[in-house]
Amino acid sequence: MKNPAFYFNAELCTGCKACMIACKDKHNLGTGVNWRKVLEFAGGEFIPTGRGSFHHNVFAYYVSISCNHCENAVCATGCPTKAMHKDENGIVSVDESRCVGCRYCEWNCPYSAPQFDEVKGKMTKCDFCRDYLAKGEAPSCVAACPCRALDFGEYEALKAKYGEFAPIAPLPSPELTQPHLICKPNRHSRPQGSTAGTRGARISNPQEV
Repeated sequence: MKNPAFYFNAELCTGCKACMIACKDKHNLGTGVNWRKVLEFAGGEFIPTGRGSFHHNVFAYYVSISCNHCENAVCATGCPTKAMHKDENGIVSVDESRCVGCRYCEWNCPYSAPQFDEVKGKMTKCDFCRDYLAKGEAPSCVAACPCRALDFGEYEALKAKYGEFAPIAPLPSPELTQPHLICKPNRHSRPQGSTAGTRGARISNPQEV
């Protein structure tokens, strides 16, 4: 693959985090280093009807996200030592021998994909399980998903199979980096930039209204 990409189906994701655990286990990632994250976006409230009951507009859904190996990889363009770069296979990689741990890549990336390893003093990130790809196998996160909410492949092929990217909250605008990500929204999904919910939101309790 020259433009490796992920597909995520928010309708199928249950937020079980099996993808996160598989990634951490496969790459032996330390505490606080998460190359894949499962975000919750939730909101709504219980509203008194005035008749001793309530109605609500509560919603919640999950988004599994990792490095998108973007077309416009701002993590790489912002790296002063060129340690962060896109290799010949289209995978955005870190050359640890050149990394000084300045974290500019992390601050540049709207997805917070680059992760600082305090033990190494270096930046780390998703490498698309390049060793698995070389053997014709799926990345660990994709293989571990029990609901088959994740898929992978060449970006254009995934786009032809699943359609265009759906920018849903809490993801940033795809115009920023042109991510190699195809996302199918959940039926409750709110559009990118929505303020109708928050990450990890706590729903208002009827007793507190």
